[in-house]
Amino acid sequence: MNLEVITRRPDSATHSTPLLFVHGAWHGAWCWDVHFLPYFARQGYEVYALSLRGHGSSENNRPLRLTRIADYVADVAQVAAALERPPVLIGHSMGGFVTQKYLERHEAPAAVLLASVPAQGTMAYFLRFTARHPLPMLRCLLTLSAYPIVGTPQLTRENFFSADLPEDKLLAYFGRIQNESFMVALDTTLLALPRPERVKTPVLVLGAANDMIFTTDEAEETARAYNTKAEIFPGMAHDMMLEAGWQKVADRILAWLHERAI
Repeated sequence: MNLEVITRRPDSATHSTPLLFVHGAWHGAWCWDVHFLPYFARQGYEVYALSLRGHGSSENNRPLRLTRIADYVADVAQVAAALERPPVLIGHSMGGFVTQKYLERHEAPAAVLLASVPAQGTMAYFLRFTARHPLPMLRCLLTLSAYPIVGTPQLTRENFFSADLPEDKLLAYFGRIQNESFMVALDTTLLALPRPERVKTPVLVLGAANDMIFTTDEAEETARAYNTKAEIFPGMAHDMMLEAGWQKVADRILAWLHERAI
């Protein structure tokens, strides 16, 4: 599979373990390259972000709506296998779900779940969204397309960003938001839930206090599933890597990696 991979290399590499960033639903590798990739490269890491198949410039061998979570896991495995060393995985939202599924069958030095789909899945989110926005959810079901959930700047702001995100930035990000697989939505709801008991990799779970997609309770439940505690960032919305406080999140990840000599 021909996949888009954004690579940033440090001027002076001080860490031998690469970092692989996995984006969430409706996004692509671009979301990491706004802040995180250049910042982590400046800290001496070789960093990579892939666009999952059907996202960004990555190819797909089937219609996006029929793509499964196992396909996304295979994409991560393909990119990880091409690196010189096994990477630390950093997954946001759906990318956190993909990371959880990847770790069931693959080893990694460590993993970070950033505003991740909970280990118990997305059912609660879809019920909350439907209660607030029944018509977009109805369009989603009638068209077998997940795009109506984020299909206006207002819905994109509600789902991903803080209320004070400048309008020009919102519109720029909204212009890059794309459709997502309907089958993956079903996989994350019911059909392919994670098996945390199979994962031996140390996991850092980070959540956002103002996340409109996944609650802090869900972040804490996910952390318990991986025998750790969630760390919640106040005043932040779902897209933690694009929010105004992104550097605090990045610094916490760096500190955690340093604690493990990675």
